[in-house]
Amino acid sequence: MQKKYLIWCGVGVVLLGALGAWWWLRGSTEAVQYRTAKLERGPLLAAISATGAVSPVTQVTVGTQVSGQIKELYVDFNAEVKAGQLIALIDPETFEYRLRSAQADVDAARAVVLTAQATVMAARAQVSRANTDLTEARRSHERNLMLVSKQFIAQSEADKSNALVNTSMEALKAAEAQVGVAEAQVKSAQASVAQRVAALAQARIDLERTRVTSPVNGIVIKRSIERGQTVAASLQSPELFIIAQNLREMQVEAAIDEADVGRIRSGQKATFTVDAFPGQTFEGQVAQVRKAALNVANVVTYVAVVTFSNNDGRLLPGMTANVRVVTDTRDSVLKLPNSALRVRIAGVEPAAAPAAPAPASPAPTGGASTPATAPPAAPASGAGAGADSASTSQRPAGAGGGTEFRNRLVAELKLDEKQIEKVDAIYAAARPKFMPLRELPEAERGKARERITAEIRAAIAEVLTPEQKTKYTTLVSEAAGRTSTRGRIYVLNAEGKPKALNVRLGISDGTSTELLVSSNSPDAAELTEGAVVVIGTTATGSAGAGSGSGPKPSSPRLPF
Repeated sequence: MQKKYLIWCGVGVVLLGALGAWWWLRGSTEAVQYRTAKLERGPLLAAISATGAVSPVTQVTVGTQVSGQIKELYVDFNAEVKAGQLIALIDPETFEYRLRSAQADVDAARAVVLTAQATVMAARAQVSRANTDLTEARRSHERNLMLVSKQFIAQSEADKSNALVNTSMEALKAAEAQVGVAEAQVKSAQASVAQRVAALAQARIDLERTRVTSPVNGIVIKRSIERGQTVAASLQSPELFIIAQNLREMQVEAAIDEADVGRIRSGQKATFTVDAFPGQTFEGQVAQVRKAALNVANVVTYVAVVTFSNNDGRLLPGMTANVRVVTDTRDSVLKLPNSALRVRIAGVEPAAAPAAPAPASPAPTGGASTPATAPPAAPASGAGAGADSASTSQRPAGAGGGTEFRNRLVAELKLDEKQIEKVDAIYAAARPKFMPLRELPEAERGKARERITAEIRAAIAEVLTPEQKTKYTTLVSEAAGRTSTRGRIYVLNAEGKPKALNVRLGISDGTSTELLVSSNSPDAAELTEGAVVVIGTTATGSAGAGSGSGPKPSSPRLPF
């Protein structure tokens, strides 16, 4: 009995093993279907989205420099005011008493000046009297000396008169010193008057400051006080009103992420919407990108100021605006769906890149009529003509086909024949300088490339007219914001199997991405308009589609 039981158990194990093997083989042999899309050619627009608040271009916070109780309010919210108009009154009674006290101090100080001046006059009179006494004493002494010589009087009388002369001289000196003291008292009294006059002026100014007036023409958009409220201007001026100078010219202060601020430039067109008017789009222009960084919860943003006209007055200060800034546009480019960049198929890798041939010496340039042989233009952002296309993961658009930038210079700056020859010569002379960059370390390569490109920019600027230089600066700025990145996509070959390709990518609108294909690229024949790219994978019989690592079984496998 036990033997039969063991036999049946062995048969069951074999059957289960066979069932598991069949299940495994069934799941592993399922066919994988690829969801695909075609490469299309058309316009592409790159934009940055941000949020901000609507605010007046100029708004003034009106405060007070004196403390007191608000006695009168003459304006309210939305009131239109003129510069100098009285808008509030602080109780002036205390300041009127201070003014009267300061006036009395000035009058008292002036009286002291008059007293000191009278003292000076009396001291001068004493000097005159002492001078007279001295003169009389000298005459008497001279007579006594004459009489002594004739022996009419004794010598003692002459000595007495001489002593009187000396006494009179000392009395004159004392009187003169008293005059100096009196004059100093006058100056002190006059300084005290000036001090009291300054205090009087301060009291008068404080009294004037109880009358709060509007500094500009505008509209009151905020009132922070009520009648009877006490305001204290101790450490800083309290806020009483906020006046918007002009609600017809307003702005949006949008917070731009640090990853996007490099693509924002003054003069770019912007659109925005507000919740108060759904479905309506308002137009503006980037007027300024502020260099001060804002760090909130370790998120760094920069403020971009978008100005716009609010002639109808519908938009109000403080409204939340959803801003969209167009950073770059392409009229007709090859683009692919962004989902194609997220696909990864296990075991399918790009073919190894062939060794780069030794660089040939640059051929002579032929001018505008032969753009195919013209030396590639080094874009302004730092990548140069002839630089290794695989040396960096982020390069300006057109770095591999710099002829496009060179042709833009010729067309948009309207270069004449001599200027074209000089520009082509500059690029031809610069091309060999980029070749040694491949041997430099990655950390030094970018700086070296930027130095060479700066030399190219400076040389080109020397051959341009002042008007062309202005346009050239704009082109350089635009080229600096056009960067390319690396990506991987999969195309289907003639047998329907995926092939991995490393590609360069340009701008993106969030749905599609620009595909940059050089004419000399080995994959150029496969990356043309209408080419089929993989955007996802689906296993036969499975409930969902994946874009990850290849075939997926339609049901769970057994653990053996």
